[in-house]
Amino acid sequence: MQKERISIEEFSKIEVKVGTVRNAERVPETDKLLRLVVDFGEVSPEGEKSPRQIISGITAYVPEPESLIGRQFAFVTNLAPRTIRGFKSDGMLFAVGADETFAFLTPDREVPPGTSAH
Repeated sequence: MQKERISIEEFSKIEVKVGTVRNAERVPETDKLLRLVVDFGEVSPEGEKSPRQIISGITAYVPEPESLIGRQFAFVTNLAPRTIRGFKSDGMLFAVGADETFAFLTPDREVPPGTSAH
């Protein structure tokens, strides 16, 4: 089923950036959720690195969360934060497929964290 088409103006509102996973672990008492700490090259007003926490339901595809550490993936970074099982999630992992076709969207070479998709 094809979804409703959107205008280029609507599409341009979506911010997709590459982030580097700095930590990954299972969310306690859940079967599907991982807690990712992701570096987008953002800095706090105090000048300190300010990674984001992103909660993602991908444990079926990632049996060892530690395997994600250091890897770069595409994330939607301008969604309103939401709380999932008591954890603030400030973004969304951008992936494709399901079951056997599931795949991460990742750059073909390392880029600086926070690099925007165009």
